[in-house]
Amino acid sequence: MISVWKMRFCVLGIFSLTILFPALLISQQHDVQKIIQYIDELYRSKSSFAEMEMQIVTPHWERTLEMNIWTEGKDKTFIRITAPNKERGTATLRLDNEMWNFLPKTNKVIKIPPSMMMSSWMGSDFKNDDVVNEFSLLDDYSYQFVQPENPEPGFLYVECIPREDLPIVWSKILMKVREADYIPVKEEYFDEKNNLMRVMNYKEISDFDGRKIPKIMELIPQDEPGKKTVLKYIEAKFDFQVDKNIFTLRNLRSSI
Repeated sequence: MISVWKMRFCVLGIFSLTILFPALLISQQHDVQKIIQYIDELYRSKSSFAEMEMQIVTPHWERTLEMNIWTEGKDKTFIRITAPNKERGTATLRLDNEMWNFLPKTNKVIKIPPSMMMSSWMGSDFKNDDVVNEFSLLDDYSYQFVQPENPEPGFLYVECIPREDLPIVWSKILMKVREADYIPVKEEYFDEKNNLMRVMNYKEISDFDGRKIPKIMELIPQDEPGKKTVLKYIEAKFDFQVDKNIFTLRNLRSSI
């Protein structure tokens, strides 16, 4: 028969695992690779089209842009501003890791050099690098479950660390996802000194073209109080045949 002492030891051991190693217990119930793959593919597809609004908020002014966005795979993106009239026709083309902007006021196409990748895109909190970014969480990061000091029930927490040989700005990304369906609700981005630099909140889970995705993405820089950029999906469709002429320099200059 098992002695009382051994029984107590077993109970204490299980209790210790629960308190000290919650991430280990979570890993036994969920596959972190499946979660990362799901998040990686949440907005991606063979092709996509979206009508979106982008609200830029600063302590001194606010403005809202309307835009159409086409994508094909991981390496092609085309964005055209449709409103307000002051910005109408402004466009961005991304092919692989190269990027061009078209400015209708000057009728010029400008290629964005590497030195400008961390500059603001359209005055927002998104950088040119965010538009060009071709990195994959699944392929270019290592990832593991972690447990924050005050975890919320019903959520999983995953830490993503980029490969050292890649030119990725962030030293790590901490993701909070719903345990029931792995949809992200929050991402925290840290610099090389482990300072929290920006937070992305995902809100209003909605159905677009049969795909359940957060309708709103709210990006808040942590070093600039009072600033944020909010992206809102108005319409979206996925996996259809995109006109190849969309992803061309000629299309940058074309009328809406």
